Amino acid sequence: MKVCIMCGGEGTRLRPLTFERPKPCIPIVNTPSIIHLVDHLSNLGFTDIVVTLGYKGDDIQNTLGDGSLFGAEITYVRDPVKLGTAGSVKNAEEYLNDSPFLVVGGDHITDIDLLQFYREHLRGDAIASIGLISIDEPSEYGIAEIDVNYEIMRFTEKPSPGQIFSNLASTGMYVCNPEIFEYIPENTKFDFAKDLFPVLMEQPETHISGWLARGNWSDVGSPRSLREAEHWKLQEMSYTNISGDITIKGATVHGPVHFGEGVVIGENSKIIGPVSIGSGTVIGNRVIIGPYTSLGNDCVIREGVKVFSSSIYNHVHIGADTTISGSIIDNEAAIREQCNIENDTVIGPRSVIKQGSIVHSKTRIWPEAVIPEHSVVTEDYLNPDYETHCSGS
Repeated sequence: MKVCIMCGGEGTRLRPLTFERPKPCIPIVNTPSIIHLVDHLSNLGFTDIVVTLGYKGDDIQNTLGDGSLFGAEITYVRDPVKLGTAGSVKNAEEYLNDSPFLVVGGDHITDIDLLQFYREHLRGDAIASIGLISIDEPSEYGIAEIDVNYEIMRFTEKPSPGQIFSNLASTGMYVCNPEIFEYIPENTKFDFAKDLFPVLMEQPETHISGWLARGNWSDVGSPRSLREAEHWKLQEMSYTNISGDITIKGATVHGPVHFGEGVVIGENSKIIGPVSIGSGTVIGNRVIIGPYTSLGNDCVIREGVKVFSSSIYNHVHIGADTTISGSIIDNEAAIREQCNIENDTVIGPRSVIKQGSIVHSKTRIWPEAVIPEHSVVTEDYLNPDYETHCSGS
């Protein structure tokens, strides 16, 4: 079975995490998110994989390789310019035009049974089927109205208040017959939701079906949804796993915890799972690492630190008596002593938060920014060497 994974977007909504990596390569539990996706797809039998590449496409190709590690075969197709979602799939038509195929976004994290979705599409006569899921905030997605036979009667992209006739949001996962290529122009920016679906719904000979999905799904469109996706993955851990040597000096570990090689945990520290700790990370004395936290490789966590439900990437240094809650800290960042990093904060790579500073919730610190001692950061702290907007894909 074939699947097309779209990896063209720049991930601007997740800046500063996407300045130096494409969105599908953002780590979730110390593994690039697209590896979680491809592993899930291949386990379901989608082993003929076409990946469309745009922004930093080489990083994605280097991450996945030829697919042999997943028992799959991966073909890469590069978009010469930004073609939109449907236009990008059209650009890969030669690899997809002989059978129905699944379409997913490269930033999707899900445990939904997409094999069932594919089979339900094959049983019907729709030219395309849309995976739908009930969500609390449908205004950020395309929403659909279906009849009792699951045929889509209306579809609106990102509705305004007063236009939200349904909370069934499009997951951006579709099953398509090759006939859709007849309705997508070549070398033209063309989206599934904004352009293709309205065209198909106007044709008397075609119709679109909805499929009601059950399970976890996210397109990782914000730091909060990224943390939520990691929460799901950590929740799947059911046992403690140790790779190589680990040094524990009078600490307490309540699993499940995954330890990399050469981890050191100091005296009177507490690790409460589910937690993942990368290789070479050193945790000092009197440290608390709370549930739903991941620590990357070669991090240094000094004495008295408290970390709760946070994602800390590689080579991060956290000074003594600092507290970090529900935050994301990118590679090589340094948080000095006695800082407080509040919930839903993103700290960019190689940035420095100096002693005694407080970073308010929902704040982003740009790469290589330096926050002076005893600062109170209440809004995004930018670096003029990098672009500043966070809207878009």
